[in-house]
Amino acid sequence: MLQIKRIYDYPSEVDGYRVLIDRLWPRGISKERAALDMWLKEIAPSATLRSWFGHKPERFTEFSRKYTDELLNNSAAVKVIEKLVDEKPMLTLLYAAKDPAINHAVVLQKFLAHYKKTQNQ
Repeated sequence: MLQIKRIYDYPSEVDGYRVLIDRLWPRGISKERAALDMWLKEIAPSATLRSWFGHKPERFTEFSRKYTDELLNNSAAVKVIEKLVDEKPMLTLLYAAKDPAINHAVVLQKFLAHYKKTQNQ
């Protein structure tokens, strides 16, 4: 099972294995409070793409396409996440963005679900 969650939400037992997928450490969060099992900054969008997007809703569709392209060209980091998805009964991808519907974690979650489907066919 794969879920996404804001890192500012309190950790929970149902989170399972917790992976921060942001390139930058979230403000105001201590390492203890984060309760991370892994920080995989390599899976995050490039600094250029993140800056261009700026969390503007009107850019989300284009951001999603561009980030998906980055993921397709980032096989090493994608393989790490895929392995975790296969091995862990529960995996929580953590992000710092304020909007729960318009962020890179949403794109990554959809990418992994689609990738998994195509692998099983």
